Amino acid sequence: MNILVTGAAGFIGFHVSSLLLKKNFNIYGIDNLNSYYDVNLKLSRLKILKNKKNFFFKKIDIKNYKKLFNYTKKNKIDVIVNLAAQAGVRYSLINPKSYVDSNIYGFLNILEICRHLKIKNLLTASTSSVYGLNTNFPLSENKAADHPIQFYAATKKSNEMMAHSYSHLFKIPITCLRFFTVYGPWGRPDMALFKFTKNILLNKKIELFNYGNHARDFTYVDDVSKVILKLIKKPANADKLWNSKKLDSSKSTAPFRIYNVSNGSKVTLKSFLKEIEKNLNKKARIRYLSLQKGDIKETLSNTKLLDSVIKMRKSKIDYREGIKFFIKWYLNYYNKKNG
Repeated sequence: MNILVTGAAGFIGFHVSSLLLKKNFNIYGIDNLNSYYDVNLKLSRLKILKNKKNFFFKKIDIKNYKKLFNYTKKNKIDVIVNLAAQAGVRYSLINPKSYVDSNIYGFLNILEICRHLKIKNLLTASTSSVYGLNTNFPLSENKAADHPIQFYAATKKSNEMMAHSYSHLFKIPITCLRFFTVYGPWGRPDMALFKFTKNILLNKKIELFNYGNHARDFTYVDDVSKVILKLIKKPANADKLWNSKKLDSSKSTAPFRIYNVSNGSKVTLKSFLKEIEKNLNKKARIRYLSLQKGDIKETLSNTKLLDSVIKMRKSKIDYREGIKFFIKWYLNYYNKKNG
């Protein structure tokens, strides 16, 4: 099977590609290698992937329809795993246009390619941020996600709606995956675990917004990769029992699905930080700040729908173990770079 992974040099894209390569899929990775964060980190990930004989890479931006179409057609792609996007909640307050370019226009190109090349299965990244003002915990896919509180989330909610329309019109099997705070080795430098670890080691203050009273459903990146591996073999099907008078936004008469992807447990940011300190054997210097615009106070996911489909609950990594894995990677990676 030939699989196109967009955003292959990114955090999740790297891990997904790594797992799929181990399963002997042919992976055609693309990435625009933008400078949103350290490009050297992306190049280091790519260097590892390129050591595999069944990995093929080309620098392509999903905004470039012609290049994307030609590459997909030439390599006879069966499945697309779309992980390319402009990420980051806070950056969307500064540069919203970049989110339109990548997450709306770029995603439209993905959908058009699925339509014209008759792609057999599209898996695409969404986010827990789409739940916005919804505090009906644990958050379920069939409940409202219509009040996003940042533009990043608005673009991802738009992606879900765009995906449904294409699935309905052209019978494309599409699954949207709402990721809940994914973390782990090779993570993004703009995320809390990376920033906290770096600043503690440098004796710099870390910033705790909402005075540290946030809580998150942290999801280890290998668990995300395993979900995607299993769903590659289970394209979305139309739900023949779907009732238009009792709307369930996670399903449809089209071959369309939405799943939460998470650990299914809530961890306070303070507990998360204590575990980082424990692994570094060093206390953080903390600057407490008020709630930042666009921040969601807490997340907790209901994972019953996904668990009923792929049954992998027992393999989920606890945040204590996940933090340990990240810090081991971080110290090794940066010691090598500096030594």
